[in-house]
Order: sequence, then structure tokens, then C-alpha cells
Amino acid sequence: MKNQLAPPPPSFFRPTLLRSDGGDGWNKPTNTAMVGGAGVSNAGEPPFEIRGFSLGNVVTLVGVGLTTFTLVDYAFGADAAGNAASVFGLVYGIPLMLGGAALKYAEIPPVQSIVGPGAEGIFDAKATEILTKIKKDVTRHRYGDEAHLDTTVKRLGLVVQGKAYPQLRELREERTEDGELAFSIVWQSQDTPYKMWADPKRVLKYESYFGPDVNAECVKIDAEQRLVAIRLTTGPKKTPPPPPPAMPDAEPVVAAE
Repeated sequence: MKNQLAPPPPSFFRPTLLRSDGGDGWNKPTNTAMVGGAGVSNAGEPPFEIRGFSLGNVVTLVGVGLTTFTLVDYAFGADAAGNAASVFGLVYGIPLMLGGAALKYAEIPPVQSIVGPGAEGIFDAKATEILTKIKKDVTRHRYGDEAHLDTTVKRLGLVVQGKAYPQLRELREERTEDGELAFSIVWQSQDTPYKMWADPKRVLKYESYFGPDVNAECVKIDAEQRLVAIRLTTGPKKTPPPPPPAMPDAEPVVAAE
């Protein structure tokens, strides 16, 4: 992977770049950067989208309202027609409450996308199709998944067998000094060690997986909270600088007689 990228722009959430160095890689900071659809499941495209509210909350409230109305109507002496309506209300109200509770239990809330200073509009102007899809996918409620982008971290080899999935916490949008979009996908990785995220071969895989037209970095955000980001910068492929010329061999020193 490329060892030198353009320096990131000043930002209130600009992270410190670190590399893995022994152990699980979380607690060894250095000053060197290691460069490198709502639906039922991430594995398929959703037939429709729901944004701006929790489907679980809506279904639960409808069920509670219908059941409460039915019980109140029955308690205050409904006639024969009212009794039929009460039965109807119980038949549908209770299952709606239970269904809403099940949806709420399986619900993954949307994540926040933080826009850095001076980065307003840069996402709409520079985001690739894949970055747009990622943002659209994780900023809405999901149901039935292990975590946001669960299929993604699994395919990238970032899930330790028998351990919990890394949890997506937020997105970050910045404008680089050369006017490109720096899009950071931030996870809390309690069980996956940092050295797995920062492995050079895997960082190369980030570029191919989230590409084309992006350059990838692995960024340690907070070692204590085990926050790590995949930072994707749009623009042409950056090539590493050529290696420095080899130093000429020193001539042997002849001892004076």
C-alpha cells in the first residue's frame, strides 16, 4: 500500500494515525500512518425504505392503542356490535404489540454522519456510488442484522470467530487540502485487534472492496474505547514515492604506517 498520502486537513475530529506494533495493536502508538440497502439483511437489497422513524415504535404504539381502546370499550358495557369490535381489537391489537416489541428488539438504530468544518456539500460533489450507498444504508433503521455493515466486516475478515461483530458508530466527512472527500467509517472493535484492521494486505483489500476511485487508510481513533476507522479518500490513485538512491560504498580506510 502507499506509504505517503497528502496530509489530512485540519479538523475538530482529526485522528492520530498509528500503526500496529505488537500484541493486539491497540496500545502501541507511533507517529507513523499505516496507509493502506433499510432492509432485513445486508445480504440483499430491501424492497422499500423507511426513514425518519422506528417501525418497531410505530407498530407497538398501534397495537397498544388498539388493545387499550378495545379493553376500555369492553369495560364500559359494549353492546353486541361492540363486543364483536372488542374481539376484533384483541385479535389484532395483541399480535401488533408483540410484533412491534420483536421489531424493536431486532432494531439497529441509524448512525450519525458528522460533517467537518468546511466540508459542507463535499460528499454530494465527490462521493462515489459505493460511498453513497454506504451512507444511505447505515443512516436508517435496520432489522435482523448482527450490526450495520455486518456482511462487509465479515467479507473483509474482521470478525473473530465466536466473538461479537465490530459495531459501526459513526461516519465522518472531511474536505482534504486538494478538495477531495475524506470519508471515514468508524467502528468500535471490542474483539477484533487493531493489527487485523491495519494489516497492509487487508488495507489494500479496503481499496478494492470500497473502490474504485478511492485511497484507503487504517486510522486508530481512540485506543481506550477501541475505535478504529477505515478512511477512504476520493481522487486518483496515489503512487508511493520512488525509493532513495542507494548510498555508494565507502572506500576502505588504509591505516597509516
